[in-house]
Amino acid sequence: MSRKPILAANWKLHKTHADALQFAQKLHYTLERDDCERADVVICGPFTTLRTLQTVIQSDRMPFHLGAQNVYWEDKGAYTGEISAPMLAALDVEYVIVGHSERREIFGETDEWVRRKVDAVLAGDMTPILCVGETEAEREAGDKDAKVSRQISAGTEGLTPEQVGGLVVAYEPIWAIGTGRTATPEDAQEMCGLIRGLLRERFGDAADATRIQYGGSVKPGNTEALMAGADVDGCLVGGASLDPEDFAAIVRNAV
Repeated sequence: MSRKPILAANWKLHKTHADALQFAQKLHYTLERDDCERADVVICGPFTTLRTLQTVIQSDRMPFHLGAQNVYWEDKGAYTGEISAPMLAALDVEYVIVGHSERREIFGETDEWVRRKVDAVLAGDMTPILCVGETEAEREAGDKDAKVSRQISAGTEGLTPEQVGGLVVAYEPIWAIGTGRTATPEDAQEMCGLIRGLLRERFGDAADATRIQYGGSVKPGNTEALMAGADVDGCLVGGASLDPEDFAAIVRNAV
């Protein structure tokens, strides 16, 4: 099955709304429209940038998709500081990162929390980017498959095959995030293949439609090799997505 590549910029805790405006304009100027027709290009900015990004993407008819970095599973209530799926949907957000390793490791998000967030994103008619991945210690102990399998099982519990087919999964080895270390293309394919196999066991042929990204020190120079694997359908890009020219080069190298 042919799956459209998906390249997502995850800015994390970077960029003001003014920075976001300049980035979008520069990326639009740098990329050819044909590049964006052959791949889905997603910008996941901090919450404070989303309205600005929505406005410039729509007013200038930019071929980009808007993404958020997190969400809370309740629609409303006494949850100071949280942002709900309806709030994101009202800004025409299309993709939401769920369960990023930094949310799990730093902020203590559990598999159960991640599952509830997946449900909330789907209920808001948006697409979750479900993040999974192992630590260096888990990899060295031979536990990487078990860790990722548990996260996939929990994150997709209760979903229908149709929902799983529309899902994006991001495999991010925690030991490669922000460290400059990158999984080899063989590592990326092995784990993305494992994820597709796990989904196929539970959801059948729907797994063939699920797009699976690799994330972790992705750069323009390694994108093409990382995406050579049959089960690697894109990249979730951190540090290299902060520069519009670098991110544009990643998109071009992916398609």
